[in-house]
Amino acid sequence: MRIIAIVVSAAVLAGASSVVAQGSPLRADEQNMRVVLLGTQGGPTFNAQRLGISTLVLAGSERLLFDAGRGATTGMVRSGVNPVDVTKVFLTHLHSDHVISLPELIVLPWAQGRIVALSVWGPSGTRSMMQKFQEALAFDIHVRRDVDEKIPAEGVQVVSTDITEGVVYVSGGVTVTAFLVDHGPVEPAFGYRVDYRGHSVVLSGDTKPSDNLVKFAAGVDVLIHEIGRFKQDPLLSGPPDDLLPNSRQTRRQAMTIAMHHSDGVEVGAVLARVRPRLAVFSHYNADPQSTLLLVRRQYAGPVEFGEDAMTIDIGATIDVRRRVANP
Repeated sequence: MRIIAIVVSAAVLAGASSVVAQGSPLRADEQNMRVVLLGTQGGPTFNAQRLGISTLVLAGSERLLFDAGRGATTGMVRSGVNPVDVTKVFLTHLHSDHVISLPELIVLPWAQGRIVALSVWGPSGTRSMMQKFQEALAFDIHVRRDVDEKIPAEGVQVVSTDITEGVVYVSGGVTVTAFLVDHGPVEPAFGYRVDYRGHSVVLSGDTKPSDNLVKFAAGVDVLIHEIGRFKQDPLLSGPPDDLLPNSRQTRRQAMTIAMHHSDGVEVGAVLARVRPRLAVFSHYNADPQSTLLLVRRQYAGPVEFGEDAMTIDIGATIDVRRRVANP
């Protein structure tokens, strides 16, 4: 698989006619931002075609990873990004599907040449979690650092920060701001806004409809928003302890999960308030076409359903590329 230039037409799911694809290397230039959807799958699920939730933002010399879902390093390599160069990670919350690749990020890029510490920002509990990951990897770290390859120790260090709402990172013209969202009993949970040279992207994280997100997303170029199961799905009506069709999940479990996320109608209402230049949906499992119909009840602006390895360049225009098979 490789990235080639394609034209995004009305398939920008009805409305983003200004979004076209142009070929360029997988790096951000000095003026624009580039967003790479490494993985877009929602929840602790298995899927051979889609990786877990992870998003990379490139701005100037900065490479910033937001969440580290299943296969994050694989997503980087597929997209032409060396995991050795990705040393700054921002976590929206500590659900397993958002952090499961962190052990990989501690050790594998270090073994391949990383010579600086891995820095991780996230909600309360992040420092403790990262310490436990390091303890679990202690044998491998010891052998590679002290016994066998004698790899320099600096690259396996981890600097972790438990954050609160507000600006959490400033460097190279990039500002990262964390803001609280509502992910039900998972507290705290954050979304993030990244600003660089007049351009911006907001990542919702996992959230129910959030007034605070609307506040922090004001004037944003691209809003990457999660989208969950329709809360009024007829399949969710009926005996709560019965299994859903072709599933090991009960209706009660499915509804509990749905109530902690935003469905298509709710996301459409959020977009109608924010009005980004482009909305992109990630962390989803529902069928895009039927979900789009729900969004369109509230919002007629440009939207995209994210795909793994999709890249979004944010500048005077917003350019979108998809990964396609070798011809």
